[in-house]
Amino acid sequence: MNIAELDTPALLIDLDIMDRNLGKMADYARAHGLRLRPHTKTHKIPALAERQLALGAAGLTVAKVGEAEVMTKIDPPELLVAYPVIGKQKLDRLMTIAANTRVTVALDSLTAATELSAAAQASGRTIGVLVEIDAGLGRVGVQAGPDLLALVQRVASLPGLFFEGVAFYPGHIKVLNEAADVALAAVGTLLDGVVRNLEAAGFPVKIVSGGSTPTLYLSHQVARLNEIRPGTYIFNDRNTVLCGATTYNDCAASILATVVSTAVKGQMIIDGGSKTFSSDRPMGLEEVSFGRLLDAPEAVFGKMNEEHGFVDIRKVSKLFQVGDRVRVLPNHVCVAMNLHEQVYGYRGETVEHVWRVEGRGKLQ
Repeated sequence: MNIAELDTPALLIDLDIMDRNLGKMADYARAHGLRLRPHTKTHKIPALAERQLALGAAGLTVAKVGEAEVMTKIDPPELLVAYPVIGKQKLDRLMTIAANTRVTVALDSLTAATELSAAAQASGRTIGVLVEIDAGLGRVGVQAGPDLLALVQRVASLPGLFFEGVAFYPGHIKVLNEAADVALAAVGTLLDGVVRNLEAAGFPVKIVSGGSTPTLYLSHQVARLNEIRPGTYIFNDRNTVLCGATTYNDCAASILATVVSTAVKGQMIIDGGSKTFSSDRPMGLEEVSFGRLLDAPEAVFGKMNEEHGFVDIRKVSKLFQVGDRVRVLPNHVCVAMNLHEQVYGYRGETVEHVWRVEGRGKLQ
């Protein structure tokens, strides 16, 4: 099948770029002795997770139990649920997964640990735990110090659980500049203190799991970090470029759209809106826009309705007509993937793979 035969909107994956991204990450992890447990929240496709495992990943990371259930289809050696699992229904499903797959859960509360312990005990399972610490984002995670030590002590004492280490996410470091270097060094100092204190208290810290795609290739500079779980790196997106972590040449995913109207002077409408693209804004830019038109970078994709994408073309020299096709690099590819039932892997102009996004909508 040729790309020209696809109906729109369609999410395209450049296989050459994706393969290069996967290989680069695998090489980096091996070169620096970092355990790689990639986050599947970006691609949500078991076949792509298989590629990550084949390249040396130790296991997979997911956010929700539903994503874990999808990934069990490829029998991963282990799964990290990097999100607190709260509630009996979710925990029962997790224990079913744990019957055949080694499972670790990241959590930051005694409530989550107690519920997990009860479920593990009832099912006869043993579940690993990474205690989440707040490295600066202020989203989830206990504070380093007495709060962390108290939670680790309780986790280690609960039946059905074993303490594996700590997890963190440096999401407050968004743009790679001198300030980011300082912030990342501070994270390393924090982690070094955490590991020292926990081990002095008698709790060996086997895994220090963290990282993000923006800071990914600086991971070896972070003291004590020994596991990385990047997600976006497989495709990259506009915001990955804008934060300085990569280039447009490393972006594998784009959305093919059709121009459906040019009735308003200086504007064209494409057949994709908020049900096609992420509503995330471009990082570090004042303009409101929802993607970069690869065919016309001067255009501003500045407004969306559900099915309409409004593109300001007043600064574009190219003349667009109804029926023309354009490719748009989304700001945030993880969210865009979740909006599409299937995606198309291509080389040149030939579609080689049609993948169903099996993890789409797995929010529970």
